[in-house]
Amino acid sequence: MCLGKVEVMRQASTDRSVRNLGALQRTASTSRVLNLVAIANSHKGEPDYHTKPFFTTPILNECIVLKHRIRADERYVFDDERQNSTKIILPFERGDLRMGGRSFFVGQRGWRNIVREAGGEALNIERDIRVMSAVDEVPSLDPFLLREHLNRRGIQIASCYFAISEADLGRMQDFVSMEINNLIRLTYATAGEGSSYSSKLVQVLLSTEINEHLEPLRIALRLEGEDHLEGFFSWKGFLYYKWVLNDLWPQLVDVLQEMPQVRVTGHKDADLMAYVDRTRRRLVETVDAKRREVTEALDVYDRAFADLTKNGKPLAFRNFLLRAPKMFLMLGERIGVISHITSFWRYRFPDARSLAAPIDEVLDILKDFEQNITTVEE
Repeated sequence: MCLGKVEVMRQASTDRSVRNLGALQRTASTSRVLNLVAIANSHKGEPDYHTKPFFTTPILNECIVLKHRIRADERYVFDDERQNSTKIILPFERGDLRMGGRSFFVGQRGWRNIVREAGGEALNIERDIRVMSAVDEVPSLDPFLLREHLNRRGIQIASCYFAISEADLGRMQDFVSMEINNLIRLTYATAGEGSSYSSKLVQVLLSTEINEHLEPLRIALRLEGEDHLEGFFSWKGFLYYKWVLNDLWPQLVDVLQEMPQVRVTGHKDADLMAYVDRTRRRLVETVDAKRREVTEALDVYDRAFADLTKNGKPLAFRNFLLRAPKMFLMLGERIGVISHITSFWRYRFPDARSLAAPIDEVLDILKDFEQNITTVEE
């Protein structure tokens, strides 16, 4: 199967994801988009960029990775009934993303052969195929969780490929320290080592290893094998999302207030303006509903954690950890949508003075947001 064939779906002007590639020219990544072109522009001179690349094949290491909802006219390339996939876009011109690019889906029929052909004579193409498969396993491209997931698969990638800074990692470590303070005292204080284990446990929770420092907790919760590995990883995801939401909620409130205020410029067709107004109202209501779903999911975690640390009931938290991997996927999808809407909106409209755009662009933005929301509803 070659890159010129229809299965690869060369991007057309009718595909909003291509028209929006131009908007990614000066920005990097979101929970829905991993822009390796922008990362190359910013970090190509750094040693780690080359010694620990995301993809070892040069053409792949300057691509766009998208979490994509599969449309009806795209389902024929898959042998299964999946609703979402990871889309790889190879730009025609990395200096001007508005030119579009060729694309394929991870998991489509014959996709591994497509990657091998794109890589040409690349020696380590099988490693890149393994990376794509690992990326396809997670619900979003949140940098901390993506890096953690790849590390758990034995794939070491330089930190410059992930948008979370050292300062943010420090802030997250402080947040997690406060979050699990009661747990540290409950699990380790009986051994007289509460203070020494405090920083160690936080470091383990934020690292890629599940080691002996979590062993007392694993024994107390009676978790074995993959249950404790997957459960602890998903717990880490819940902690990460709680931290992210501290910053995201105020931004989301601003976006929901600004969305109905955008001034549409240019020729204004009455029917299109009525559609824009309806869509804006519907989006505000739907995004707020997703926010409530996220809050409810985090409340499940909070109640289970409180049962463990305050009420001395480890069974509730054990049950939570067993359920957590599936809940984590749901949570990741919803927060991914909210994060994408918030970050793209703020990129396009930096402040209240910039709340104006041509009607075609407003329609594209609203349709893109609705498409992402439809993905998680399905």
